[in-house]
Amino acid sequence: MLHHKTYKHSTSSQWVTFVHGAGGSSSIWYKQIRDFKKHFNVLLIDLRGHGKSKSPIYQKIKKYTFDSIGNEVVDVLDHLKIKSTHFVGISLGTIVVREITERFPQRAKSLILGGAIMRLNIKSRVLLKLSVVLKSILPYMYLYRILAFIIMPKKNHKESRLLFINEAKKLYQKEFIRWFTLASQVNPLLRFFRIKDSGKPTLYIMGAEDHMFLPTISKLVEKHKSAILQVIPNCGHVVNVERPVIFNNSVIKFIQAQ
Repeated sequence: MLHHKTYKHSTSSQWVTFVHGAGGSSSIWYKQIRDFKKHFNVLLIDLRGHGKSKSPIYQKIKKYTFDSIGNEVVDVLDHLKIKSTHFVGISLGTIVVREITERFPQRAKSLILGGAIMRLNIKSRVLLKLSVVLKSILPYMYLYRILAFIIMPKKNHKESRLLFINEAKKLYQKEFIRWFTLASQVNPLLRFFRIKDSGKPTLYIMGAEDHMFLPTISKLVEKHKSAILQVIPNCGHVVNVERPVIFNNSVIKFIQAQ
């Protein structure tokens, strides 16, 4: 089972489950825990191969799919007897959250998708495909650093960029390559998500400087009746790290309104 940690609230029955992105771990939510545990029960999960979810069983799995990754998150919910939860995802974790909601709609009360990825533009697709070709030649951290700088290029993105690079250093090289390959093959799934409304109250919370992913989300919310968009000024991709006060206040208010 995936490594996880809970913070129980003395009176609330509401659960908030945090799902990190590729190359990160549950530690990226360190600026959220204090505020959220004042109001809700909090569940932090390390996805397979990340953080403390490095059991030998994950090293034996050769092919990664988003449904198998989603199943492991649901297994944690079952283990903790959490029937439904508010999901908060960041970056590639937003795809995991959206995929779980599609197959297990009864498990999701609402979705908060930060730095949401709902389309890979030409630049990102070319980079990912090139990286898959070069993965046996170039060190994996070299590839990750390039990707991190492309997604988070500005000075005010430095904290987020370094956080994800340092977390990625903790991954095994084979693990990194598996996630990289998975990301390069995700476009058909994202195309489906862009067409189909989840039907759940959804808050997309994006940085105004998230140049790779914000344009797609802006168009998506015009078509999906269940979705709203909040754009944070002077902020890049990893909104929960760069603007934690705005992120926390907005997400808590959104959840309390459901």
